[in-house]
Amino acid sequence: MSNARSFDIIVVGGGPGGYVAAIRAAQLGAKVVLMEKDELGGTCLNRGCIPTKTILSDVKLYDHVKHSSVFKADGLRVDMGKLLERKNKVVQTLTTGVGFLLKDNGISFIQGKAAFLDRKTIEVQGRTGKEDFDGQKIIVASGSVPAQIPSIPIDGKVILTSTEMLHLSSIPKDLLIIGGGVIGVEFACIFSGLGSKVTVVEMLPTLIATEDEEVIRGLSTLLKKKGIQLLTETKVKEAKIKKAGAEVIVTDRDGKETVLHAEKALMAVGRSPYTEGLGLEKINVSMNGKFVKVNERMETSVPGIYAIGDVTGRQMLAHKASAEGIAAAENASGGKSTVDYSGIPNCIYTFPEVASVGLTERQAREKGLQVIVGRFPFQSNGRALASGESDGFVKVVAEKELGQVIGVHILGDHATDMIAGPALGLALEATVEELGKTVQAHPTLSEALSEASLDAIKEAIHLPKKK
Repeated sequence: MSNARSFDIIVVGGGPGGYVAAIRAAQLGAKVVLMEKDELGGTCLNRGCIPTKTILSDVKLYDHVKHSSVFKADGLRVDMGKLLERKNKVVQTLTTGVGFLLKDNGISFIQGKAAFLDRKTIEVQGRTGKEDFDGQKIIVASGSVPAQIPSIPIDGKVILTSTEMLHLSSIPKDLLIIGGGVIGVEFACIFSGLGSKVTVVEMLPTLIATEDEEVIRGLSTLLKKKGIQLLTETKVKEAKIKKAGAEVIVTDRDGKETVLHAEKALMAVGRSPYTEGLGLEKINVSMNGKFVKVNERMETSVPGIYAIGDVTGRQMLAHKASAEGIAAAENASGGKSTVDYSGIPNCIYTFPEVASVGLTERQAREKGLQVIVGRFPFQSNGRALASGESDGFVKVVAEKELGQVIGVHILGDHATDMIAGPALGLALEATVEELGKTVQAHPTLSEALSEASLDAIKEAIHLPKKK
């Protein structure tokens, strides 16, 4: 006779996908247990989204005051101890809040490393030993970990991952960042803003290749103006830990070899799905490379077992994981929910920010669509000028015949907040005329969205006439 505790739904992983799935399942009446090997909130709340954005917020203010013509900033400096203290407090507030929500919804929480014994049973290795749990349905939300390259040794002191970077108590004189994706450019902005000499090495021709080309060209120009060195089409051949810091050997597109030195180096080549030790092979779950393969209902090849978030691939985004968590919980409870991936926004918290939703202009044209494009610079926006944040622009991509908006791309201050309106517009199949003639409050940055939409049909008010 089994001594396993029984539940309707077991959720493995307590990040923004897992805890949201657990809460939604409980709302639908299921008896739910959530398992997490580390802290509630997963990477997002503890080692990713929240701590980085807390630090970015402080660095942005520091950078703004330091370069302002209004303030006398002589002697201004960052107290790294206070900066880390505030970051930790924000993280603790949110993780405590997640714990409260679980308790409030009657969800059992087990801290420990989970692994499948069979298709219905999960074993958890916790601090007090092993315990078995039976679940009618199981949702895997185990997330991801920083990706690694065998030729690059990571010691957490000289060559670090994003996790260790969040605990640095001093500002490195120089920082070499391996990888020009989202993680790399955000940390480049943080440490450049704090005063480090930053170099970013990226093997592709551009930074963040998934974003609109015009936007990334604009961002790259602005990063260079801040003194950040960008080495694109450059591969890392080898990295060594030396007494004075990191030594990294790189080759450019012509094969020329260069040796770079920095006090610290950050490994930021992306993230890999966390499936190690889950026992997925015991239940014969179909995989898509390193990722767990799921159908549109988030169900794996094994009936009753679902997977969500980073472990399934697609965009590795917290809000995408949450949307999948809700869908999986509803389907595990008898529903028929899916996720519309075409309307999931991307947000990059650089200086200035980047945000997008839908297709880029290149993607739309590659699909054979006839498109019209509108643009509006923040230099012509009153609020942007008043705020001293006039870099960047809004770009709207629409289908030509009907004028339906199929993509919006923003480079500028508060872009990650502004993208909410366009995301709703895409969901409602809005046209450029509808977005353009939506009355925006003045003075706001959102006026630029209306103007860019109207520019696509040559009706923008605050732009010179197109010839």
